[in-house]
Amino acid sequence: MINLLEYDFLKISEQLKIEKDLLKNSHDNFCIINAGSSPAIVLGILNEEKKWLLNFSKNEKIDILKRFSGGGTVYVDENTIFVSFIFSKDFLNIELFPEKIMKWAEAFYKDALKIDGFCLIENDFVINNKKVAGNAQYIKKDRFILHSSFLWDYNIEKMNSFLSFPPKVPSYRNTRNHEEFLTSLKIHFDKKADFLSKIKREIKNLSLNKPLHI
Repeated sequence: MINLLEYDFLKISEQLKIEKDLLKNSHDNFCIINAGSSPAIVLGILNEEKKWLLNFSKNEKIDILKRFSGGGTVYVDENTIFVSFIFSKDFLNIELFPEKIMKWAEAFYKDALKIDGFCLIENDFVINNKKVAGNAQYIKKDRFILHSSFLWDYNIEKMNSFLSFPPKVPSYRNTRNHEEFLTSLKIHFDKKADFLSKIKREIKNLSLNKPLHI
């Protein structure tokens, strides 16, 4: 069974607190969907601000926080859709290694979205070689969390103002800037609700059917 928690415009800082609590203090399986957040910059646990962020004005009203998991640094706002899975090992019947978890997630989203050109490249979900979602994981013995940040749309000006070119990038990015490297979900769906309904339908299918071994 998967417990579905839905939020609309929950601050990403609050979402991360909920996720950490459920990962560490529960044995149940969860999917958390959050459609948007107030603007924030979220760094992976090992990322240093001076290496990932530009020296923007401290007068900017934006939260800067670190999540408890790995991954890169992202700018999020009202056009970011967050989908997180918190599962026990026995539910998915996979080995808890990052690559295995990402391959399972790729299969889940391919079945759910049915978007031509959607696939996993390195640790990103892409559509036709352009990034549409970033991912981060935390593995705890027999439980894990995978959180994905999907771009319904994105604000190039804000990204260019806040984020430096990452010190470490996936090889498929090459030297592409944000405009050349990113794509959005809104090209493929009329409204956010259409995307969300597909995700929720696949979650229901997953709850009712034994997951395949990956």
